Amino acid sequence: VQLQASGGGLVQAGGSLRLSCTASGSIENINLMGWYRQAPGKQRELVAGITRAGTTNYADSVKGRFTISRDNAKNTLFLQMNSLKPEDTATYYCNADEALLQDMNSGHSQTKGTQVTVSS
Repeated sequence: VQLQASGGGLVQAGGSLRLSCTASGSIENINLMGWYRQAPGKQRELVAGITRAGTTNYADSVKGRFTISRDNAKNTLFLQMNSLKPEDTATYYCNADEALLQDMNSGHSQTKGTQVTVSS
């Protein structure tokens, strides 16, 4: 299954964006899906993850502001980002299961990301 992130853009601090991660096939049987981000000069950060059962986890930096969800019927993963801050500026990527772990460990990205820029 190929994944493609979209929905990034330029937004003012305090604003919102919703990112989408569209899969080329069914995500119903994918256990773990997640979003991570990479900003220049900063460590890659796993922002949020969601399991097939719907269990979610968030980085402390985004708790209470970001919400991850998945729509298996639409084969899409979402990241709703509210109360955005300039420090949220990064390229955001999605991936799943083993590939997600590989991306986090290797520093490489197997999917194309979407740029989020938050102005102050």
